[in-house]
Amino acid sequence: MDFRKQFAVSPGKKLKLAAIDPSQSGGHLSNEAAQPEISKYVTRMAELQALLYANADQSLLVVLQALDAAGKDGVVRHLFSGMNPQGTSVFGFKQPSASEAAHDFLWRAHQRTPAKGEVVVFNRSYYEDVLVVRVHELVPKAVWSKRFDLINDFEKLLTQNGTRILKFFLHISPEEQLERFKQRLDDPARNWKISESDYSERELWPKYTEAYEDALEKTSTAHAPWYVIPANHKWFRNLAASQIIAETMEDMKLKLPPTRVDLEEVRRKYHAAAAAQEKQNGKG
Repeated sequence: MDFRKQFAVSPGKKLKLAAIDPSQSGGHLSNEAAQPEISKYVTRMAELQALLYANADQSLLVVLQALDAAGKDGVVRHLFSGMNPQGTSVFGFKQPSASEAAHDFLWRAHQRTPAKGEVVVFNRSYYEDVLVVRVHELVPKAVWSKRFDLINDFEKLLTQNGTRILKFFLHISPEEQLERFKQRLDDPARNWKISESDYSERELWPKYTEAYEDALEKTSTAHAPWYVIPANHKWFRNLAASQIIAETMEDMKLKLPPTRVDLEEVRRKYHAAAAAQEKQNGKG
């Protein structure tokens, strides 16, 4: 199944999240049945990241957005753990610092975008500035409504500089979110994730839905597409996202860079060094 076609938000088309079943599983029956495919895609992602890092002429930015408990941390943990840490980083967008708030809303994001050869994952992102600020009325509509065009221009700039952009909205139901909140309460190892805002934010679910629909409609483009990933089943979330990432990286036509040295000269020096070492060992 081609999840890129199935879950992509078509540019310019009206989006209704209520029409997308967050419990669908693409015909896969279970976690156990999906694991071989997930493993295949995650392995391929790591292989392609090695080529990306070696050649250093392109980069990849993965944006994760979701309501609380939808699994952003899980995607990071399960899909990117096999990549070389030297060329991979994750940045979580929290409340702006005083310095960040003193600049334009894209300033802190631009500093964290990937350099050539890197994969960067944004756990939340600059999209918070058309989501949270809208829902909580932190800035007037006259301000946040203009940010969609600025975001599109920003992503176009990144693309023109060789950055491939993938954006995922992890789509869960209110019932599944509540169940995951219960798991956090019941499991001492997850208690630290509990926030007092978890339940107050739930009351704003309709406003968040409207804000997400608006943002995804207005900023899904051919060069920086949005994908709505059904995320009630964690394993299906991982399967769909890993397939999309792996296949997008395949499209980047990544390959090893050409050799930058005279191999014959290096071989000559190696053999000379090996002979000298053998002679030194013989004297010992």
